[in-house]
Amino acid sequence: MKKADIGLIGLGVMGENLIMNIESRGFTVACFNRTTQVVTNFIEGRAKNHQIIGAYSLEDLVSSLKKPRKVMLMIKAGSPVDTVIESLIPLLDKGDIIIDGGNSHFPDTIRRTDYLEKLGLYYIGMGVSGGEEGALKGPSLMPGGSVEAWKEVKPIFQAIAAKTSDGAICCDWVGENGAGHFVKMVHNGIEYGDMQLICEAYYLLKNLLGMTADEMHEVFTMWNKTELDSYLIEITADILAYKDKDNLPLVDKILDTAGQKGTGKWTAMASLDEGVPLTLITEAVYSRSLSALKEERTVASKVFKEEKKEFTGNKEEFIEDIRKALYASKIISYAQGYTLMRTAAQTYNWNLNYGGIALMWRGGCIIRSVFLGKIKDAYTKNGELTNLLLDDYFKNSIEKLISSWRKVVATAILNGIAIPAMASALTYFDGYRSERLPANLLQAQRDYFGAHTYERVDRPRGEFTHTNWTGAGGTTSSSTYNA
Repeated sequence: MKKADIGLIGLGVMGENLIMNIESRGFTVACFNRTTQVVTNFIEGRAKNHQIIGAYSLEDLVSSLKKPRKVMLMIKAGSPVDTVIESLIPLLDKGDIIIDGGNSHFPDTIRRTDYLEKLGLYYIGMGVSGGEEGALKGPSLMPGGSVEAWKEVKPIFQAIAAKTSDGAICCDWVGENGAGHFVKMVHNGIEYGDMQLICEAYYLLKNLLGMTADEMHEVFTMWNKTELDSYLIEITADILAYKDKDNLPLVDKILDTAGQKGTGKWTAMASLDEGVPLTLITEAVYSRSLSALKEERTVASKVFKEEKKEFTGNKEEFIEDIRKALYASKIISYAQGYTLMRTAAQTYNWNLNYGGIALMWRGGCIIRSVFLGKIKDAYTKNGELTNLLLDDYFKNSIEKLISSWRKVVATAILNGIAIPAMASALTYFDGYRSERLPANLLQAQRDYFGAHTYERVDRPRGEFTHTNWTGAGGTTSSSTYNA
């Protein structure tokens, strides 16, 4: 029997579609699912007459693979991955490769890579983005882990990955151990931010300007022909145009409580660990949490009556202001996300290609957009760029957008409309561009109650001082450290 080029465990929507994608590129694929009836249904149904081999045990799966064996997992993150890995280890030989294509937390991938390499096996943690359609037609793939394994899987993954309009492949090696899953995690965090920003723009159009779903459909369709050209803007326009069976907008009938699977939360937690102000994405995560308090919000809305204010300005001009505020906030979100990746790369000794990451995200993934080409250009010009805001294109863009951005945030606040992502993005920008912040007073407070010491503007950095503020505190000070 012909041996398969790769095996895949997990016949969910993503697993099935990836198998069909891989097979369509000329590779033979073996598949296994814990519920074996799913294997039968797939082999006798969608996979019939294709170069796809059904396996009914892990032993069958492994024995059907060419060496070095390549086994890809498309299963739920967490302990299920460890369980399957432990079941595979006795069946594999040195040099064989396990690939985790799920949304695993990057510390788990670091741990698993180290563990398997000590056993003589290779491990790849690969971010896969693009959803059901991307898996079938071409996803964005972000592999990292055992670098020795890349040459073995590269022909398969680059064959199935999305391609940009100019033919660039949206898959390349990201870095060591957990780098691939870290980059995918940041991608998902940015996705949270993009979606929240779009929702805030929609909220302003609907609640402040009183626009109908059809009118907003036209606005988002128009915006998709500007710098905001992206998959998420495109599908937002489609959603606003979609009618229910009674010919009324379906979007208005959807309960306003958002779900989440954890990658946005992980991104926010990583930013706290790294000391990076990821304010917009964190607000996007909290916005989903606030939306989940539907019953409480309903009660509060009756306690604190909404004050309806009529918009008296120029409607068309304000629509353009909202578009500019959305774009400015989007720049901040990506600037923060890239800062997080740069800082983590130093922590974990990853050699990340930031322009290459933007290129991988240009096609196939959920945040794909024309905008990412500008990020690629920025890092091509300066690979050591510390913040996207310091690149000429983004600096000039913000300067053109700032007036509209301030107007939109101020108008929303005055009218009691919550736009946490846009507002936090503006606050971050104003803080980032400020040479002096009020942290001098904060340090004085810390030294006053806890003898935590402070640095002085008239002395060298790194020289710490303690003041006996009350005359009764003595000269003993706390050690200096950052948590």
